[in-house]
Amino acid sequence: MTSLSFTWADLRPLTETPRSGGVLRSMPADFQVDEVPLYLPSGTGEHLYLHVRKTGHTTAHLMRELSAQLGLRPGDVAAAGLKDRHAVTTQWLSLPAKAERRLSGFALEGVELLEVSRHENRLGMGHLKGNRFTVRVREAAGTAALAQTTLDELTRLGIPNYFGPQRFGLGGLNAEEGLRVLRGESRLRDPAVRRFLVSSVQSLIFNRFLALRLERGLFAALLAGDMAKKHDTGGVFEVQDAALESLRAQRGEVSATGTLFGRKVRPLTQEAGTLEQEALAAFELTPAAFSSRKGDRRIIRIFAQDALLEAMPDGYTVSFTLPRGSFATSLLRELTGTDVDGPQAADLQEPLAGDDLSPEET
Repeated sequence: MTSLSFTWADLRPLTETPRSGGVLRSMPADFQVDEVPLYLPSGTGEHLYLHVRKTGHTTAHLMRELSAQLGLRPGDVAAAGLKDRHAVTTQWLSLPAKAERRLSGFALEGVELLEVSRHENRLGMGHLKGNRFTVRVREAAGTAALAQTTLDELTRLGIPNYFGPQRFGLGGLNAEEGLRVLRGESRLRDPAVRRFLVSSVQSLIFNRFLALRLERGLFAALLAGDMAKKHDTGGVFEVQDAALESLRAQRGEVSATGTLFGRKVRPLTQEAGTLEQEALAAFELTPAAFSSRKGDRRIIRIFAQDALLEAMPDGYTVSFTLPRGSFATSLLRELTGTDVDGPQAADLQEPLAGDDLSPEET
């Protein structure tokens, strides 16, 4: 059986061209993330919206602190996405309007309240367009010009939409325990934690499926039986004429999707199904093992928007916007060729009680 531990070395990059190298996250300010909201608060309504900047806290920890200090139930505070603590990040949170009278007493080192507003509905996981990243790469052996060449290539061809190390915990232990959950061998009883751990196994299978496509020249191509997604509208359709639809894929109009297995998602068929079965077999699993999850589809390719690169004395700064559900580490790994985020991966994401763990990652 294929290893359940996450390592970038197991995942084929887009190209084999020379990379810049470099060090990430020497300090929190080297990694800045600004949430791009799906909508802004209207100014009226029964839900309080907080726009916050934080350093040194995961989103989950900030939500717990707000609940405790404002006298709320744990599930009263909501976020559209999860942001890690090894960065300077901004995002919106929502909570019941009754908490506003106590808000002046809230204090947490490393957290700054930027704006307070109201809205008609509560934030839900995934209620965002994406994230804007500004990342400082230090000690780069390669030149900024080399990094710019790679960035131009990624902008044109797209980025492999791998799940990053945040999903798998230190040493891949999340997936190992997730496999025990699927086999009925785990002693863990918290439903949110169990869902989170199973999602790590789903993510490993998706990564394997995507790596196989890259190895076989199928990143910007489609197979019969693929479920393809339109980049402009988000519509999903089954591929019948692979040659015709591959021309659209080469133009960046559509991309294949991989299956996050569950009871409400149909596995791929025909040629694409054969490839998917190969990815599943690497972990000695079948789709039936995931009957406890709803399942979903995940696009295999994403495109960075408004990508900019600026040379610095010992490296460069790169800025880009990615859609929700994607990992900045996938782009940064392509730029640097390094094992990005390895040391910090264990605490970049935490399960939140009550959510479905829809991925939105930094």
